[in-house]
Order: sequence, then structure tokens, then C-alpha cells
Amino acid sequence: MLLRIDPDSTAALYDQIAGSVRRETAAGRLAAGDRLPSAREVAAALDVNLHTVLKAYQLLRDEGLVEMRRGRGAVISARADALAELRAEAAALAARARALGVGPDVLAALVRAAGEDA
Repeated sequence: MLLRIDPDSTAALYDQIAGSVRRETAAGRLAAGDRLPSAREVAAALDVNLHTVLKAYQLLRDEGLVEMRRGRGAVISARADALAELRAEAAALAARARALGVGPDVLAALVRAAGEDA
């Protein structure tokens, strides 16, 4: 797993770390039960404060994507399987949109609108 941050980005570092975990999970590179590196390891690798990584992990825990287990650290929750299922459905939706000549911006707007109506 590769966590990335952009020091020049206006996004908070903890948001970037959490986003990186979300992307890895959505892409299927992280699955339910996978253990994330310790916060200390991530902080050292990214040269950020330990509390920044802990805040990212807590955010992911609050979203239900990560479970914090005593003695095991941060583990990807079973919700990751649902994301894998959604990824497959999103790929099918994108293919259908391409076949209909609907561009990615319009498709994204449709999905956002559907999410707001839910």
C-alpha cells in the first residue's frame, strides 16, 4: 500500500492521508481485514506529525472504513467489501454512460445528485 500526500496542496494532511486509504480501498488494493501500517510508521515515512496520522485514522474509523483494534492497530473493516461491490457497479455504470455518449462530468453530476436525493 502506498500512501501519498502533496505538501503543496491546500487540503489538510490528515484529509490527504485518509483520502489515500479510501482510494486504495476503492481500487481493491486494500480489503477487509488488511492491517494499515502503524501511525508511527506512516508519520515517519511521510515526514508528518504522528497526531496528523492518528487524526486521519480516527476520521476513517468514524466513517466506518477502519476498525481500531487494541494490539492490532488499524484494520480495514468489512465495509471495504461493499466498496469493492460498488466499484464494480460504478465501472458498469461508466461503461453504460460511454455507450450513451454521456461524458464523465455529466455522469459525476448525476451520481452526486442521486446521492443528495438519497
